[in-house]
Amino acid sequence: MQDSSQEKVMNRSLVVVGALLIQLCLGAIYAWSVFTPYLKKAPFNFSNTQTQVIFSVGLAVFAVVMVLAGRWQAKAGPRKVALIGGVVLGAGYILAGLFGKNFISQVIFIGVIGGTGIGFAYVCPIAVGMKWFPDKKGLITGLAVAGFGFGALIWVKLAGSWGHLLENMGVSNVFLIYGIIFAAAVIIGSIWMVNPPRGWKPAGWKPPEESPDGGGGSGTTNFLPAEMLKTPQFYGIWLMFIFSAMAGLMVIGIIKLFGIDALQKSGLTAEQASAAAGTAMAVFYSIANGLGRIIWGTLSDKIGRKTSLILMCFFQGIMMLIFFWMGGNTYLLYLGAAIIGFNFGGNFSLFPAATSDFFGTENVGRNYGWVFTAYGVGGIVGPIMAGAIRDAAAGSGSGSGAWLTAFIVSGVACLVAAVIGLIIKPPRKA
Repeated sequence: MQDSSQEKVMNRSLVVVGALLIQLCLGAIYAWSVFTPYLKKAPFNFSNTQTQVIFSVGLAVFAVVMVLAGRWQAKAGPRKVALIGGVVLGAGYILAGLFGKNFISQVIFIGVIGGTGIGFAYVCPIAVGMKWFPDKKGLITGLAVAGFGFGALIWVKLAGSWGHLLENMGVSNVFLIYGIIFAAAVIIGSIWMVNPPRGWKPAGWKPPEESPDGGGGSGTTNFLPAEMLKTPQFYGIWLMFIFSAMAGLMVIGIIKLFGIDALQKSGLTAEQASAAAGTAMAVFYSIANGLGRIIWGTLSDKIGRKTSLILMCFFQGIMMLIFFWMGGNTYLLYLGAAIIGFNFGGNFSLFPAATSDFFGTENVGRNYGWVFTAYGVGGIVGPIMAGAIRDAAAGSGSGSGAWLTAFIVSGVACLVAAVIGLIIKPPRKA
Protein backbone atom coordinates (compact mmCIF):
# COMPACT_ATOMS: atom_id res chain seq x y z
CA MET A 1 0.00 0.00 0.00
CA GLN A 2 1.22 3.46 -0.82
CA ASP A 3 1.21 6.19 1.81
CA SER A 4 -1.81 8.30 0.97
CA SER A 5 -0.92 11.02 3.45
CA GLN A 6 2.50 11.46 1.85
CA GLU A 7 0.89 11.74 -1.59
CA LYS A 8 -1.42 14.52 -0.41
CA VAL A 9 1.33 16.75 0.92
CA MET A 10 4.06 15.96 -1.59
CA ASN A 11 5.26 18.80 -3.77
CA ARG A 12 4.59 17.61 -7.30
CA SER A 13 7.85 19.17 -8.48
CA LEU A 14 9.64 16.35 -6.70
CA VAL A 15 8.12 13.97 -9.24
CA VAL A 16 10.07 15.79 -11.94
CA VAL A 17 13.30 15.53 -9.93
CA GLY A 18 12.82 11.81 -9.42
CA ALA A 19 11.87 11.27 -13.05
CA LEU A 20 14.98 13.04 -14.34
CA LEU A 21 17.24 11.09 -11.98
CA ILE A 22 15.76 7.78 -13.11
CA GLN A 23 15.75 8.62 -16.80
CA LEU A 24 19.37 9.84 -16.83
CA CYS A 25 20.37 6.28 -15.98
CA LEU A 26 17.91 4.55 -18.28
CA GLY A 27 19.30 6.64 -21.16
CA ALA A 28 22.54 4.68 -20.93
CA ILE A 29 21.24 2.42 -23.67
CA TYR A 30 21.55 5.38 -26.07
CA ALA A 31 25.24 5.59 -25.23
CA TRP A 32 25.79 2.20 -26.88
CA SER A 33 27.53 3.65 -29.94
CA VAL A 34 30.53 4.71 -27.82
CA PHE A 35 31.17 1.04 -26.97
CA THR A 36 30.80 -0.39 -30.49
CA PRO A 37 34.29 0.48 -31.84
CA TYR A 38 35.89 -1.17 -28.78
CA LEU A 39 33.67 -4.23 -29.08
CA LYS A 40 34.89 -4.74 -32.66
CA LYS A 41 38.46 -5.09 -31.37
CA ALA A 42 40.19 -7.80 -29.31
CA PRO A 43 39.30 -9.44 -27.02
CA PHE A 44 35.68 -9.18 -28.24
CA ASN A 45 36.06 -9.02 -32.05
CA PHE A 46 32.34 -8.49 -32.68
CA SER A 47 31.01 -7.77 -36.17
CA ASN A 48 28.94 -4.68 -37.02
CA THR A 49 25.81 -6.82 -36.93
CA GLN A 50 26.67 -8.32 -33.55
CA THR A 51 27.18 -4.90 -31.96
CA GLN A 52 23.74 -3.90 -33.22
CA VAL A 53 22.08 -7.15 -32.11
CA ILE A 54 23.05 -6.43 -28.48
CA PHE A 55 21.60 -2.93 -28.81
CA SER A 56 18.45 -4.15 -30.54
CA VAL A 57 17.80 -6.94 -28.03
CA GLY A 58 18.02 -4.36 -25.26
CA LEU A 59 15.48 -2.15 -27.03
CA ALA A 60 13.12 -5.03 -27.78
CA VAL A 61 13.20 -6.40 -24.22
CA PHE A 62 12.76 -2.87 -22.88
CA ALA A 63 9.60 -2.46 -24.95
CA VAL A 64 8.08 -5.86 -24.16
CA VAL A 65 8.75 -5.59 -20.42
CA MET A 66 7.02 -2.21 -20.38
CA VAL A 67 3.72 -4.00 -21.03
CA LEU A 68 4.24 -6.08 -17.89
CA ALA A 69 5.55 -3.09 -15.93
CA GLY A 70 2.48 -1.04 -16.79
CA ARG A 71 0.19 -3.71 -15.36
CA TRP A 72 2.42 -4.32 -12.36
CA GLN A 73 2.78 -0.67 -11.34
CA ALA A 74 -1.01 -0.27 -11.50
CA LYS A 75 -1.24 -2.92 -8.76
CA ALA A 76 1.97 -2.59 -6.76
CA GLY A 77 2.54 1.13 -7.18
CA PRO A 78 5.14 2.91 -9.31
CA ARG A 79 7.70 3.36 -6.51
CA LYS A 80 8.23 -0.38 -6.05
CA VAL A 81 8.42 -1.09 -9.77
CA ALA A 82 10.88 1.75 -10.41
CA LEU A 83 13.12 0.61 -7.54
CA ILE A 84 13.25 -2.97 -8.82
CA GLY A 85 13.93 -1.66 -12.31
CA GLY A 86 16.99 0.18 -11.03
CA VAL A 87 18.30 -2.90 -9.26
CA VAL A 88 17.84 -5.09 -12.35
CA LEU A 89 19.40 -2.51 -14.69
CA GLY A 90 22.41 -2.14 -12.43
CA ALA A 91 22.75 -5.90 -12.13
CA GLY A 92 22.79 -6.31 -15.91
CA TYR A 93 25.71 -3.94 -16.36
CA ILE A 94 27.57 -5.30 -13.33
CA LEU A 95 27.25 -8.87 -14.64
CA ALA A 96 28.39 -7.72 -18.08
CA GLY A 97 31.43 -6.15 -16.48
CA LEU A 98 32.29 -9.29 -14.55
CA PHE A 99 31.32 -12.03 -16.99
CA GLY A 100 30.47 -10.43 -20.36
CA LYS A 101 33.47 -11.75 -22.27
CA ASN A 102 31.64 -12.98 -25.39
CA PHE A 103 28.74 -12.04 -27.64
CA ILE A 104 26.10 -14.31 -26.06
CA SER A 105 26.89 -13.18 -22.53
CA GLN A 106 26.57 -9.52 -23.52
CA VAL A 107 23.25 -10.20 -25.25
CA ILE A 108 22.00 -11.72 -22.01
CA PHE A 109 23.46 -9.22 -19.53
CA ILE A 110 23.16 -5.92 -21.43
CA GLY A 111 20.34 -6.84 -23.79
CA VAL A 112 18.00 -9.03 -21.75
CA ILE A 113 18.73 -8.13 -18.10
CA GLY A 114 19.62 -4.48 -18.72
CA GLY A 115 16.65 -4.08 -21.08
CA THR A 116 14.36 -5.60 -18.45
CA GLY A 117 15.50 -3.07 -15.86
CA ILE A 118 14.87 -0.18 -18.24
CA GLY A 119 11.43 -1.55 -19.10
CA PHE A 120 10.42 -1.79 -15.44
CA ALA A 121 11.55 1.72 -14.50
CA TYR A 122 10.73 3.68 -17.65
CA VAL A 123 6.93 3.70 -17.52
CA CYS A 124 6.71 4.84 -13.89
CA PRO A 125 7.82 8.51 -14.26
CA ILE A 126 5.59 8.92 -17.32
CA ALA A 127 2.43 7.54 -15.70
CA VAL A 128 3.06 9.33 -12.40
CA GLY A 129 3.95 12.61 -14.10
CA MET A 130 0.78 12.81 -16.17
CA LYS A 131 -1.37 12.15 -13.11
CA TRP A 132 0.31 14.94 -11.12
CA PHE A 133 0.35 17.34 -14.12
CA PRO A 134 -2.89 16.82 -16.10
CA ASP A 135 -2.71 20.54 -16.92
CA LYS A 136 0.61 20.16 -18.77
CA LYS A 137 0.71 16.62 -20.10
CA GLY A 138 2.93 17.34 -23.08
CA LEU A 139 5.41 19.43 -21.12
CA ILE A 140 5.64 17.11 -18.13
CA THR A 141 6.02 14.03 -20.30
CA GLY A 142 8.81 15.79 -22.16
CA LEU A 143 10.54 16.72 -18.91
CA ALA A 144 10.02 13.26 -17.45
CA VAL A 145 11.81 11.60 -20.35
CA ALA A 146 14.30 14.36 -21.17
CA GLY A 147 16.82 12.72 -18.90
CA PHE A 148 16.77 9.67 -21.14
CA GLY A 149 18.14 11.77 -23.97
CA PHE A 150 20.55 13.82 -21.88
CA GLY A 151 21.76 10.68 -20.14
CA ALA A 152 23.42 9.50 -23.33
CA LEU A 153 25.57 12.65 -23.38
CA ILE A 154 26.81 12.05 -19.83
CA TRP A 155 27.61 8.36 -20.23
CA VAL A 156 29.19 8.75 -23.68
CA LYS A 157 31.41 11.61 -22.59
CA LEU A 158 32.45 9.98 -19.33
CA ALA A 159 33.39 6.85 -21.23
CA GLY A 160 35.06 8.90 -23.97
CA SER A 161 36.52 12.37 -24.25
CA TRP A 162 35.66 13.71 -20.76
CA GLY A 163 36.54 10.80 -18.52
CA HIS A 164 38.50 8.57 -20.93
CA LEU A 165 37.09 5.61 -18.99
CA LEU A 166 37.08 3.23 -21.95
CA GLU A 167 40.61 4.16 -22.91
CA ASN A 168 41.99 3.83 -19.39
CA MET A 169 39.86 1.07 -17.90
CA GLY A 170 38.40 -0.99 -20.73
CA VAL A 171 34.83 -1.98 -21.60
CA SER A 172 34.30 -4.46 -18.75
CA ASN A 173 35.31 -2.06 -15.99
CA VAL A 174 33.17 0.73 -17.42
CA PHE A 175 30.16 -1.61 -17.44
CA LEU A 176 30.86 -2.43 -13.79
CA ILE A 177 31.12 1.21 -12.69
CA TYR A 178 28.05 2.24 -14.66
CA GLY A 179 26.00 -0.60 -13.20
CA ILE A 180 26.71 0.52 -9.63
CA ILE A 181 25.82 4.15 -10.45
CA PHE A 182 22.61 3.18 -12.28
CA ALA A 183 21.31 1.05 -9.43
CA ALA A 184 21.99 3.71 -6.78
CA ALA A 185 20.56 6.65 -8.73
CA VAL A 186 17.34 4.91 -9.82
CA ILE A 187 16.68 3.70 -6.29
CA ILE A 188 16.95 7.31 -5.05
CA GLY A 189 14.70 8.61 -7.84
CA SER A 190 12.05 5.98 -7.05
CA ILE A 191 11.41 7.65 -3.68
CA TRP A 192 9.16 10.24 -5.39
CA MET A 193 7.37 7.83 -7.72
CA VAL A 194 3.98 7.91 -5.98
CA ASN A 195 0.56 8.62 -7.47
CA PRO A 196 -1.65 11.52 -6.32
CA PRO A 197 -4.85 10.63 -4.43
CA ARG A 198 -7.68 9.50 -6.69
CA GLY A 199 -9.57 12.46 -8.11
CA TRP A 200 -6.78 14.93 -7.27
CA LYS A 201 -6.50 17.98 -9.56
CA PRO A 202 -4.19 21.01 -9.52
CA ALA A 203 -5.74 24.01 -7.78
CA GLY A 204 -7.87 26.06 -10.16
CA TRP A 205 -7.52 23.63 -13.08
CA LYS A 206 -10.53 22.40 -15.03
CA PRO A 207 -10.22 19.61 -17.63
CA PRO A 208 -10.55 21.08 -21.13
CA GLU A 209 -12.99 19.81 -23.70
CA GLU A 210 -11.65 17.16 -26.05
CA SER A 211 -10.34 18.69 -29.26
CA PRO A 212 -10.95 17.21 -32.73
CA ASP A 213 -7.27 16.52 -33.40
CA GLY A 214 -6.61 14.67 -30.18
CA GLY A 215 -4.55 17.47 -28.65
CA GLY A 216 -5.20 18.88 -25.23
CA GLY A 217 -8.18 16.64 -24.54
CA SER A 218 -9.17 15.72 -21.07
CA GLY A 219 -8.57 12.04 -21.46
CA THR A 220 -11.80 11.37 -19.49
CA THR A 221 -12.87 8.51 -21.80
CA ASN A 222 -10.77 5.76 -20.30
CA PHE A 223 -10.06 2.64 -22.32
CA LEU A 224 -8.74 -0.52 -20.76
CA PRO A 225 -5.89 -2.17 -22.72
CA ALA A 226 -8.25 -4.86 -24.10
CA GLU A 227 -10.60 -2.14 -25.37
CA MET A 228 -7.76 -0.04 -26.81
CA LEU A 229 -6.34 -2.99 -28.72
CA LYS A 230 -9.65 -3.36 -30.59
CA THR A 231 -9.49 0.17 -32.04
CA PRO A 232 -7.91 1.02 -35.41
CA GLN A 233 -6.48 4.15 -33.77
CA PHE A 234 -4.17 2.01 -31.64
CA TYR A 235 -2.69 0.34 -34.72
CA GLY A 236 -2.34 3.67 -36.50
CA ILE A 237 -0.40 5.16 -33.58
CA TRP A 238 1.58 1.93 -33.24
CA LEU A 239 2.72 1.98 -36.88
CA MET A 240 3.62 5.64 -36.68
CA PHE A 241 5.76 4.93 -33.63
CA ILE A 242 7.49 1.97 -35.32
CA PHE A 243 8.48 4.00 -38.37
CA SER A 244 9.54 7.08 -36.44
CA ALA A 245 11.47 5.15 -33.80
CA MET A 246 13.15 2.94 -36.40
CA ALA A 247 14.83 5.95 -37.99
CA GLY A 248 16.17 7.48 -34.81
CA LEU A 249 17.28 4.19 -33.29
CA MET A 250 19.09 3.23 -36.47
CA VAL A 251 21.08 6.47 -36.35
CA ILE A 252 21.89 5.95 -32.66
CA GLY A 253 23.21 2.49 -33.37
CA ILE A 254 25.29 3.29 -36.48
CA ILE A 255 26.22 6.97 -36.35
CA LYS A 256 29.74 6.29 -35.07
CA LEU A 257 30.40 3.65 -37.74
CA PHE A 258 28.70 5.62 -40.54
CA GLY A 259 30.40 8.87 -39.54
CA ILE A 260 33.84 7.25 -39.59
CA ASP A 261 33.21 5.77 -43.05
CA ALA A 262 31.80 8.99 -44.52
CA LEU A 263 34.38 11.36 -43.03
CA GLN A 264 37.33 9.18 -43.97
CA LYS A 265 36.06 9.14 -47.54
CA SER A 266 36.08 12.94 -47.49
CA GLY A 267 39.73 13.03 -46.43
CA LEU A 268 39.83 12.92 -42.63
CA THR A 269 42.14 10.53 -40.84
CA ALA A 270 40.66 7.59 -38.95
CA GLU A 271 41.35 9.35 -35.65
CA GLN A 272 39.77 12.64 -36.79
CA ALA A 273 36.74 10.85 -38.23
CA SER A 274 36.24 8.85 -35.05
CA ALA A 275 36.39 11.97 -32.86
CA ALA A 276 33.95 13.88 -35.07
CA ALA A 277 31.49 10.99 -35.29
CA GLY A 278 31.64 10.55 -31.53
CA THR A 279 30.92 14.22 -31.00
CA ALA A 280 27.98 14.05 -33.42
CA MET A 281 26.36 11.41 -31.23
CA ALA A 282 27.54 12.36 -27.77
CA VAL A 283 26.92 16.10 -28.04
CA PHE A 284 24.68 17.10 -30.93
CA TYR A 285 22.36 14.10 -31.12
CA SER A 286 22.12 13.62 -27.37
CA ILE A 287 21.49 17.25 -26.40
CA ALA A 288 18.98 17.70 -29.23
CA ASN A 289 17.30 14.43 -28.22
CA GLY A 290 16.72 15.76 -24.71
CA LEU A 291 15.58 19.19 -25.92
CA GLY A 292 13.27 17.61 -28.48
CA ARG A 293 11.38 15.78 -25.75
CA ILE A 294 10.69 19.03 -23.89
CA ILE A 295 10.06 21.30 -26.88
CA TRP A 296 7.87 18.90 -28.89
CA GLY A 297 5.88 18.13 -25.73
CA THR A 298 5.37 21.81 -24.94
CA LEU A 299 4.48 22.58 -28.55
CA SER A 300 1.91 19.79 -28.61
CA ASP A 301 0.10 21.36 -25.66
CA LYS A 302 -0.40 24.41 -27.88
CA ILE A 303 -0.98 23.07 -31.42
CA GLY A 304 -2.29 19.59 -30.62
CA ARG A 305 -0.75 16.16 -30.44
CA LYS A 306 -1.88 15.06 -33.90
CA THR A 307 -0.44 18.10 -35.67
CA SER A 308 2.81 17.74 -33.76
CA LEU A 309 3.13 14.06 -34.65
CA ILE A 310 2.57 14.76 -38.34
CA LEU A 311 5.19 17.52 -38.41
CA MET A 312 7.72 15.48 -36.46
CA CYS A 313 7.41 12.43 -38.73
CA PHE A 314 7.50 14.54 -41.90
CA PHE A 315 10.65 16.46 -40.91
CA GLN A 316 12.33 13.25 -39.79
CA GLY A 317 11.55 11.59 -43.12
CA ILE A 318 13.14 14.43 -45.06
CA MET A 319 16.22 14.41 -42.84
CA MET A 320 16.74 10.66 -43.21
CA LEU A 321 16.60 10.98 -46.99
CA ILE A 322 19.33 13.64 -47.08
CA PHE A 323 21.48 12.67 -44.09
CA PHE A 324 23.62 10.25 -46.09
CA TRP A 325 24.95 13.14 -48.19
CA MET A 326 25.52 15.30 -45.11
CA GLY A 327 27.72 12.71 -43.39
CA GLY A 328 30.89 13.51 -45.34
CA ASN A 329 31.11 17.05 -43.93
CA THR A 330 31.83 17.40 -40.22
CA TYR A 331 29.54 20.38 -39.63
CA LEU A 332 26.71 18.97 -41.72
CA LEU A 333 27.07 15.70 -39.83
CA TYR A 334 26.64 17.65 -36.59
CA LEU A 335 23.62 19.52 -37.96
CA GLY A 336 21.94 16.40 -39.28
CA ALA A 337 22.57 14.50 -36.06
CA ALA A 338 21.05 17.36 -34.05
CA ILE A 339 17.89 17.56 -36.18
CA ILE A 340 17.39 13.79 -36.23
CA GLY A 341 17.99 13.62 -32.48
CA PHE A 342 15.57 16.50 -31.90
CA ASN A 343 12.80 14.81 -33.87
CA PHE A 344 13.54 11.42 -32.35
CA GLY A 345 13.24 12.88 -28.87
CA GLY A 346 9.75 14.09 -29.70
CA ASN A 347 8.54 10.49 -29.90
CA PHE A 348 8.84 10.10 -26.16
CA SER A 349 6.73 13.08 -25.21
CA LEU A 350 4.20 12.95 -28.06
CA PHE A 351 3.28 9.26 -28.11
CA PRO A 352 2.61 8.85 -24.36
CA ALA A 353 0.64 12.11 -24.32
CA ALA A 354 -1.29 11.00 -27.43
CA THR A 355 -2.00 7.67 -25.72
CA SER A 356 -3.46 9.59 -22.79
CA ASP A 357 -5.48 11.90 -25.07
CA PHE A 358 -6.83 9.06 -27.20
CA PHE A 359 -7.40 6.38 -24.57
CA GLY A 360 -7.56 8.18 -21.21
CA THR A 361 -5.21 9.06 -18.37
CA GLU A 362 -6.54 6.55 -15.85
CA ASN A 363 -4.88 3.56 -17.54
CA VAL A 364 -2.08 5.36 -19.37
CA GLY A 365 0.66 3.33 -17.65
CA ARG A 366 -0.88 0.08 -18.89
CA ASN A 367 -1.94 1.35 -22.30
CA TYR A 368 1.34 3.05 -23.15
CA GLY A 369 3.16 -0.21 -22.46
CA TRP A 370 1.33 -1.70 -25.45
CA VAL A 371 1.94 1.35 -27.62
CA PHE A 372 5.60 1.27 -26.68
CA THR A 373 6.07 -2.22 -28.12
CA ALA A 374 6.38 -0.28 -31.39
CA TYR A 375 9.68 1.06 -30.08
CA GLY A 376 10.92 -2.50 -29.67
CA VAL A 377 9.98 -3.39 -33.23
CA GLY A 378 11.69 -0.26 -34.53
CA GLY A 379 14.73 -1.04 -32.38
CA ILE A 380 15.07 -4.47 -33.96
CA VAL A 381 14.45 -3.47 -37.57
CA GLY A 382 16.42 -0.22 -37.81
CA PRO A 383 19.85 -0.93 -36.28
CA ILE A 384 20.06 -4.58 -37.41
CA MET A 385 18.98 -3.67 -40.94
CA ALA A 386 21.70 -1.02 -41.18
CA GLY A 387 24.39 -3.25 -39.66
CA ALA A 388 23.49 -6.17 -41.93
CA ILE A 389 23.51 -3.97 -45.05
CA ARG A 390 26.94 -2.64 -44.13
CA ASP A 391 28.36 -6.10 -43.41
CA ALA A 392 26.93 -7.47 -46.67
CA ALA A 393 28.65 -4.68 -48.61
CA ALA A 394 31.95 -4.94 -46.73
CA GLY A 395 33.69 -6.80 -49.55
CA SER A 396 32.17 -4.83 -52.39
CA GLY A 397 34.35 -1.74 -52.02
CA SER A 398 31.30 0.50 -51.69
CA GLY A 399 32.58 2.00 -48.41
CA SER A 400 30.25 4.56 -46.90
CA GLY A 401 27.86 4.13 -49.82
CA ALA A 402 26.69 0.89 -48.24
CA TRP A 403 24.66 2.91 -45.72
CA LEU A 404 22.49 4.67 -48.32
CA THR A 405 19.82 1.98 -48.63
CA ALA A 406 19.14 1.96 -44.91
CA PHE A 407 18.67 5.75 -44.83
CA ILE A 408 16.25 5.66 -47.79
CA VAL A 409 14.13 2.91 -46.23
CA SER A 410 13.93 4.79 -42.93
CA GLY A 411 13.13 8.10 -44.61
CA VAL A 412 10.25 6.69 -46.64
CA ALA A 413 8.89 4.95 -43.53
CA CYS A 414 8.77 8.27 -41.65
CA LEU A 415 6.89 9.94 -44.49
CA VAL A 416 4.35 7.08 -44.43
CA ALA A 417 3.97 7.70 -40.68
CA ALA A 418 3.13 11.35 -41.40
CA VAL A 419 0.40 10.24 -43.81
CA ILE A 420 -1.07 7.91 -41.19
CA GLY A 421 -1.13 10.86 -38.80
CA LEU A 422 -3.23 12.84 -41.29
CA ILE A 423 -5.85 10.10 -41.36
CA ILE A 424 -6.12 9.05 -37.71
CA LYS A 425 -8.83 10.49 -35.43
CA PRO A 426 -9.50 10.02 -31.69
CA PRO A 427 -11.65 6.95 -30.90
CA ARG A 428 -15.09 7.09 -29.36
CA LYS A 429 -16.48 4.49 -27.01
CA ALA A 430 -19.76 2.92 -28.08
